[in-house]
Amino acid sequence: MAVVNEIRKGVKARPLAVTTVLSVIGYVFVIGTFAGVLDFYPELSAEQVRLSAHIIAFINTLALAALLAGVYFVKNNEYRKHRAAMLTAFTLILAFLVVYLTKVGGGFEREIVGAPSLVYGAYLVMLAVHILLSIVSVPVVIYAVVLGLTHSFAELKGTRKALVGRIAGGAWILSLALGIITYLLLNHIYGAQPREPRGELLVLAAGTAPLRVVVHRIANWLAGSESA
Repeated sequence: MAVVNEIRKGVKARPLAVTTVLSVIGYVFVIGTFAGVLDFYPELSAEQVRLSAHIIAFINTLALAALLAGVYFVKNNEYRKHRAAMLTAFTLILAFLVVYLTKVGGGFEREIVGAPSLVYGAYLVMLAVHILLSIVSVPVVIYAVVLGLTHSFAELKGTRKALVGRIAGGAWILSLALGIITYLLLNHIYGAQPREPRGELLVLAAGTAPLRVVVHRIANWLAGSESA
């Protein structure tokens, strides 16, 4: 217990550093998987890939419900329930990440087929926004979770946790909602076919703005949160 308390104190004293380290680790796993650098995933069959898509959608639906519950609780000043809901959502997102990276790294990607051109265009836009929000929200979400786990409710009033949480929650909710919509389009409304991975996540990370610049800017903003 003493060791746990010491770790908690260390994390509490350096939330930005912890956030940065955890964010970089997450980016390495995600981008490394999409780039094909990490190849330790078990090989999946076509049926297992389809099953993984359904599992991911189920996890994301539960996570979205937990987030919305968290928003409801915080608006009604039920902070303990809010914390429980947000930690539940965060745990579900970690589960999603494990299943998703296994699906990408051990299986294959799929693309929508049979959709009208307007629907196809809308699908691509929603998918791009979903992926981009997933990228840029990582440090903000982790920072909010780190603060929530290491500070008491009274201490959180002296931070910008409320502002960070609103930004993280909003981006998180929109990303999950778009992910669920694209899942429905791909798996239940229209068809899908396998394709070779093109690494859209890596392209977005490198093409919209260098990932290190994004991380640096978010880190600078979060640093302002610590000193507030």
